[in-house]
Amino acid sequence: MTTTAVVLKTDLPLNRFISGKVRDTYDLGEYLLIVVTDRISAFDVVLPAGIPDKGKVLNQISAFWFDQTRKIIPNHVVAVINDVKQLGQYVPEKQRFDYPKYLEGRSMVVKKVKRLPVECVVRGYLAGSGWAEYKTRQSVCGVPLPAGLRQSEILTEPIFTPTTKGDNTHDLPMTYAEVENTVGKDLALKLKTMSIALYAFARDYARHHGIIIADTKFEFGLDGDKLIVIDEALTPDSSRFWDEKLYKVGEPQDSYDKQPLRDWLEKSGWNKEPPAPALPLDVIESTRRRYVHAYEVLTGKTLA
Repeated sequence: MTTTAVVLKTDLPLNRFISGKVRDTYDLGEYLLIVVTDRISAFDVVLPAGIPDKGKVLNQISAFWFDQTRKIIPNHVVAVINDVKQLGQYVPEKQRFDYPKYLEGRSMVVKKVKRLPVECVVRGYLAGSGWAEYKTRQSVCGVPLPAGLRQSEILTEPIFTPTTKGDNTHDLPMTYAEVENTVGKDLALKLKTMSIALYAFARDYARHHGIIIADTKFEFGLDGDKLIVIDEALTPDSSRFWDEKLYKVGEPQDSYDKQPLRDWLEKSGWNKEPPAPALPLDVIESTRRRYVHAYEVLTGKTLA
């Protein structure tokens, strides 16, 4: 069992901008500081135990992809904080403090932008809720597909299946027309085009490293009038990663994510309402291994 300390909450002497299920974001004036904790959720409930190193994996794998894809589209990253001394140049002088070491590796300074209220989901394989819908309607999120496809099968072309994006609400499927009505026709086309381009690049890269990216989701913002990608990118929390060596069409696939945790919770008898039960140590460790493995295989680096 790893002895890495778990970061479940942050309490920095800065103005808190927003806190989500995993990320705590602070206002630095000109910039934002995003801290990725080790919190983990399942069935829309944050669990009492965290996963060691999860925040570092999510932050560093996002940083990796943001760097890899900046030629496709700019992103919001100003600095990835690998040494807390870096923060001195971004925190206003009157707000500076003794920066805790746990910020290293799990935080980044980003631009303030106008976030667009669309979660841009791209699917390259028939899996999850998409497979469930296809079996009854021969479509995924309303997008018609050919007959005869099997579970986990690759699609001829990736499909764009956006959802709403709210701070404290469930994401709901959107039609492309609804995206156009929300952000305008020109911006809707850019969101679709950029989402598919980012997915296609990452899919091809990952296949060369033995990982299939079945689907993923992106968020975008406007930096002035320039579209940029924000939040996280192609992490085990936002994507479905499969081991190419174990991939079999017609079967459900084992993902590099929190699947061991979900499986244990399903068998535990929990009613999926707060509070969630405590997790056994072996479930915590097996979940950690999956996150770390995905990072190390894709980046070729050892998690520091």
